[in-house]
Amino acid sequence: MVVDGAVFASASFKDHEQVVFCNDAETGLKAIIGIHDTTLGPALGGTRMWNYENELEAIRDVLRLSRGMTFKASISGLNLGGGKAVIIGDSRKDKTDALMQKFGEYVNSLSGRYITAEDVGINTHDMEMVKMKTDHVTGVPISMGGSGDPSPVTAYGVFMGMKAAVQYKFGTDDLNGRKVMVQGIGHVGETLVKHLTEAGADVIINDIHMDRMEEVAAKYQAKIFAGDVFEADFDIYAPCALGATVNPQTIDRLKASIIAGAANNQLADEWRDGTTLKTKGILYAPDFLINAGGLINVNSEIAHYDREESLRRTENIYDTTLEIFRKAELDDITTHQAALTIAKDRISAIKAARN
Repeated sequence: MVVDGAVFASASFKDHEQVVFCNDAETGLKAIIGIHDTTLGPALGGTRMWNYENELEAIRDVLRLSRGMTFKASISGLNLGGGKAVIIGDSRKDKTDALMQKFGEYVNSLSGRYITAEDVGINTHDMEMVKMKTDHVTGVPISMGGSGDPSPVTAYGVFMGMKAAVQYKFGTDDLNGRKVMVQGIGHVGETLVKHLTEAGADVIINDIHMDRMEEVAAKYQAKIFAGDVFEADFDIYAPCALGATVNPQTIDRLKASIIAGAANNQLADEWRDGTTLKTKGILYAPDFLINAGGLINVNSEIAHYDREESLRRTENIYDTTLEIFRKAELDDITTHQAALTIAKDRISAIKAARN
């Protein structure tokens, strides 16, 4: 009954094809794999390891993340479906090679319906461990014939989307002197800080780990803000950690004029919060569009193109983002609605053609 209430009755479960629960007492593995839609191809999406407060929170996260991957693949023109996995636990303390190999066995049991990759709390070594048990994995080290860590390409796409937002909002994509708050400085967040610093932006960083903030601040001369980010003053908000940070409480306090970050599902409620942002004149660069660089990169292992081509395709995020902004303005809808419409239309067209 608990599962029924958490999954089947959840609004996030809408249109999901499959949800798999993985449990192994010996390694301590507790994981959930969500497969949302495989119309365009096998579901590809990273595995996230996070110390969730409870299992219901983990279920909600994997459902929202896998749904977002469907639209990310579609709007990026990739022949992939949407999937995602979460492992419940602290990646700094609970992760072991044995646990990742056991997870690989569960991925393999899905016979290619789900292909995994890196996400928060997971690195290329972990993908090596998964690779020992299944071929349905991407993002393995370049030395093993893979595409390597996708986070630099993800960050590059976010940087392109942010520049497009600045262009649309201010008439120039020059980031020199712009105050940018990067919330969450994992692999993607740090690389984004690097791009922003090189572009002359005034970078402010925030993270739950003080040691990480001190490390990144020293490396890129970024400013540390250890308090509530919504009390700070900045031009651009770049959420690069977990989702749902854009909600009625935070929007009311947000001083930025642009939101452009790497986190998935940044809007706690897509329709409500997207509309509020539109009303307040805050330009939102849809997350599943501008953070698609990592997916484009790992897809290279399936579609057989090199890193240079991955970066070229990721650069196109700039133009696509501008198209989304123009469509939203022309149709008088939110930027999220505009991006979602384009993504859904492609999926519907493929379904219609097959029928």
